[in-house]
Amino acid sequence: MAKKTVKKKVVKKVAKKKTSRSANRTAADMKDNKASKRDQDTAVKLSAMAQNIVTAVHSDKEPEMDVPIRAASNTNWNAKKGILQMGDSVSSRQLFNLGQARKFMQTLLHGKSVDELLVADKTLSLRGMFYKSLHTIEGTKEKTFDDQTESDGILEDLEVSLGSLREELHIFAKKRGTMVGNITVVDNGDYINCAKMGSGGYAIPSICEPEVIQFKDVKADFILHVEKDTVWQRFNEDRFWEKHNCILTEGSGQPTRGVRRMLHRLNKEYKLPVYCLLDCDPWGHYIYSVIKQGSISLAFESQRLAIPEAKYIGIRSIDYERCGLSDDVKIELNDRDIKRAKQIASYPWFEKNKGWQKEIKKMLTNGFKMEVESLITKDISYVTEEYVPARLKAKDWLG
Repeated sequence: MAKKTVKKKVVKKVAKKKTSRSANRTAADMKDNKASKRDQDTAVKLSAMAQNIVTAVHSDKEPEMDVPIRAASNTNWNAKKGILQMGDSVSSRQLFNLGQARKFMQTLLHGKSVDELLVADKTLSLRGMFYKSLHTIEGTKEKTFDDQTESDGILEDLEVSLGSLREELHIFAKKRGTMVGNITVVDNGDYINCAKMGSGGYAIPSICEPEVIQFKDVKADFILHVEKDTVWQRFNEDRFWEKHNCILTEGSGQPTRGVRRMLHRLNKEYKLPVYCLLDCDPWGHYIYSVIKQGSISLAFESQRLAIPEAKYIGIRSIDYERCGLSDDVKIELNDRDIKRAKQIASYPWFEKNKGWQKEIKKMLTNGFKMEVESLITKDISYVTEEYVPARLKAKDWLG
């Protein structure tokens, strides 16, 4: 008997014994437990994916699933909406294809874990999901996952396959990002006045959906988002948010989904302008691009994360002369920086933007990059008392 036929018989036997009675279990349990409509909808999608596999097995067909391709080749720039969007291309993940069987198995393992989270109405971190599905495959020395990076990628595949957000799968990431200002946040029922958070600020959670996070007493006029905690600390200590009636946030480098979702919601729900103070280098430019248009790897979430109206207020290439900075602040561009800058300049949303073309060209001509902290060479509070107020007053920014 052919090896493939034997495999099919084994899979069919297991499916008949276990999966046929459980494919719809999650949705039924969710309804009995009076779960939220969002959780019930997610459970239905998960059960449908499982049922498709069961049906294929019982029909003597090879189990397979279609997974949308998360790559630049399947990402489209929607100029009208000003965001990146995922295309329609998918790849087929087949159980009996040696090159795809591992990912097929991993996808179902994580699907099972999500099933259990939905029924228990509990959440797990990305790290927790990695460990929950980690074990050595019986009869081998091979582990189900080599590392968390592999696990995280499969979870994103599961998101796009189900058409569900990570938060809808009850999965959260490590908190990274801080907020302070004239707003009260209701976090899981607890009222948090972000104007009374001391020197530490409010830690922006990974899950910022309306079911978890609500806003009250939003009195701010705008949001100032800075790249790093070190810069955020200067603005917070100088009470910039109080003097200029704003909300101050930071993303510890490239902001997480939670930070971007928080910014997106405040921008859309309360029409708060978002101004970004980032480093003058290709990486600062890329962070702005991700906040404004979305990212290639998360193009399927751009509708709820991207902020097309976000503005870049600095630091700029012209600030070396404009602010009278010394040579000490110069950081020479390396080959990687130059290559990245040229890539960013060719992005469709930057390619026809004269302001950004001029900015990137100026940086390349200078031959050096600068950090926001370089403004400290002028004065400890120069960035909070002079630089940003002047940029805002003059409406001197890039869009």
